[in-house]
Amino acid sequence: MCGITGIINHDKDIRISESVLNSMCAAMTHRGPDEGGVWTHHNVGIGMRRLKIIDLVSGSQPMHNEDKSIWIVFNGEIYNFQELKIDLEKRGHFFKTKSDTETIIHLYEEYGRECIHYLRGMFAFAIYDLNKDTLFLVRDRLGIKPLFYLDTGTSLLFGSEIKCLLEHPDVECSVHHPSIITFFAFGYVPDPDTMFEKVKKLPPGHMLTYRDGYSDIQQYWNIKFQHNEVYSEEYYIERILYHLDEAVRLRLLSDVPLGAFLSGGIDSSMVVAMMARNMGTRVKTFSIGFENQSYSELEYARAVSTLYDTEHHEEIVRPDAEAIIDDLIHQFDEPFADSSAIPTFYVSKMTRKHVTVSLSGDGGDELFAGYDRYFSGFIERMSIYVPLTWRKFFFLNLASCLPEFFPGINTLRHLACNPDQRYLRSISKGVTTIHKEVFSDDLKEMLTTSDPSSVMLKYLSEVQRLGMLSKMQYLDIKTYLPGDILTKVDRMSMLVSLEARVPFLDHKLVEFAATIPPAVLVKKNDSKYLLKKAAERLLPEKVIYRPKMGFAVPIAEWLRNEWEEISKDLILSDQSSVRRFFCPAFINRIFKEHKSRRRNHDYLIWTLMVLELWFKKYAD
Repeated sequence: MCGITGIINHDKDIRISESVLNSMCAAMTHRGPDEGGVWTHHNVGIGMRRLKIIDLVSGSQPMHNEDKSIWIVFNGEIYNFQELKIDLEKRGHFFKTKSDTETIIHLYEEYGRECIHYLRGMFAFAIYDLNKDTLFLVRDRLGIKPLFYLDTGTSLLFGSEIKCLLEHPDVECSVHHPSIITFFAFGYVPDPDTMFEKVKKLPPGHMLTYRDGYSDIQQYWNIKFQHNEVYSEEYYIERILYHLDEAVRLRLLSDVPLGAFLSGGIDSSMVVAMMARNMGTRVKTFSIGFENQSYSELEYARAVSTLYDTEHHEEIVRPDAEAIIDDLIHQFDEPFADSSAIPTFYVSKMTRKHVTVSLSGDGGDELFAGYDRYFSGFIERMSIYVPLTWRKFFFLNLASCLPEFFPGINTLRHLACNPDQRYLRSISKGVTTIHKEVFSDDLKEMLTTSDPSSVMLKYLSEVQRLGMLSKMQYLDIKTYLPGDILTKVDRMSMLVSLEARVPFLDHKLVEFAATIPPAVLVKKNDSKYLLKKAAERLLPEKVIYRPKMGFAVPIAEWLRNEWEEISKDLILSDQSSVRRFFCPAFINRIFKEHKSRRRNHDYLIWTLMVLELWFKKYAD
C-alpha cells in the first residue's frame, strides 16, 4: 500500500526537478510512512511513499525490470501475484524480489497494456516504458484505489491524492464552480471531475496512455448485468459463499498483522466468519459505538465476536468537532459530506494501534441490493398505474400552488417523475428541483449548463435495457461506490497508515453477482434477501434479520447541541465563503427548522460546513 505520484513534461528538453518530485511525495507521507523513493529520467519522474505490507525487505519502489527500461510505482495489492509469478517464470522471466509490484512489471513485458486483465486486486499504478517513451496509468476495476491527473499545459501530473499535485509550482487552486452544485446534490464530486479546475479523477476500470504530448483514456473493464439463465436459489447461495470465501482467503496474504472492521452488520460479519474459517489464529476485530444507543451496533458486533471467538476491541466515540474536522478536510482534499467518515476515522485509528491491514464489508449493499432506496413505498408503487402525463399534470400543478419547502412538496414532485428520475431525485437530495430557492444568482447562471444529474443520466443511458433494480445497482457501482464509499474508506484508513481490503469487491464475485436475476436477489421488497439466506449458514438470526442501520452517526443531535455554535460561526458569519453561493433565506431557514425539530436538515448543514471549511483551506 502506497501513495504514488509523477510528472512528465511535454517538452523533452525540460528536465524534472527532483526537489519538486520529493515535495509531491512528502505531501502524502501518511499513505506510506515506512519509506519513499523517486526516479527521474530527463523529462520524466515518478515517486512513491510506501507502507510495507508484502516483502518487507526487497519491495522498495520505484522498481524496474532487468535492463531498467521499464519503471513502475504501484499503490495497492495484487492477490494472485504468486500464481502469476509461477507462470511468468515458466515463460523465462527472472524475479529479484518477492513483491507483487515486480509481477506487474513482468506482466507488462509479456502482454503490454493487456496485462491489466490478469490482475486480481486493488491497484493504481504508473509504468514508464523508456523504449516506447510512453507513460501508462491504470486504476482498478471498481475504484478501490484513487488516481488523479492534471495536464498543466506544459506537463502531465498524476498522484494518489490531489494534495501532492498541488505541490507542483505550475498548479493553481482554481475552483471548478459547477462541482459546487454536484457536491451539494450528492455530498461528493462524481468522477471524472473534482472541485479543482483541470484536476481529474481517472475513472474506475480505465487506463490512460500518454505519448508525444497526447493522452488517450480507454475503458478496459465494466460490470455487465446479464441474467441469461435462472438457477435455483440454492445454487446462487452456494456460489456466493464460494466466491466470498475465496475473496477473503486471498486477502489474508500479509507479512504484517491483519484484522477486520466489525460493525455488526451482515457484510462485515460474513467477512469475519470467513476469516475465522481460513486463519490459523484468532481474528482481531474492531468496533466502535456511540453513547446514543440508537446509533450503536456494538451488541451485534459482540455476538459475532463471541460466536467466532475473535480478539475483539471496541471504543465509544464522543464527538470532538474541532479536533477532527480540519484533519478530515485536509485528508479528502475535496469537500466530502458523508458524515460516516467520522466513525470510519475513529475505527481506523483504533484498528491501527493493533494491526496494519484490515478487511471491511464494503460493497455488499451495491452487489446484493441492500439500500432501502431500491424499493418503492406503497403510494409510489400505486402511482405507476396512473399514466405519467396525468401524474405530471396533477402533481406538478398542485406543487406549483404551494410555497417552497412546504411539507410534502418534494413528494408531489417525486410522484410526477418516471422511475429513472425518481431514483435520481432520491440520491440528489432534491437539489435538481429546489436549486432556484437555494443557490445565489451567480450559481444560478451556471445551472443552465451544469445539471447535477448529467453524470448520472449518462450512466443510466448505458443500461436502458435493464430492469429498474439492475439500473440502480449499476448507477451506484459507477458513482456512489467509488465516489463516496470507497473514497471514505481509502482516505480515512490511509490517514492513519492503515491498509483496508474489500473482499466483496473482488471482481470475480462482482461479476458473478451481476448474473443473479433480480427476482432471486430480492423478494417482496426485502433488501438483501439472497445474501441474508447465505448468511444464515454463518451468522445468528438476530444479526441477520434486524433493521438496517448503516455506519451512521447522530449528527442531527450533534448539530443541535455540541456542534451548534461551530456550525453557525462557520456558515452565518460575515466572513463565510459559502454565503456567496447560497440564498441567505435558505441558510437561515434550515438552521431554524433544524433547531426547532420541525425538519431534520443535518445533511444540508453538514454539507455547508464541509464546503465552508474547504474554501477556507484551499480556495480563499
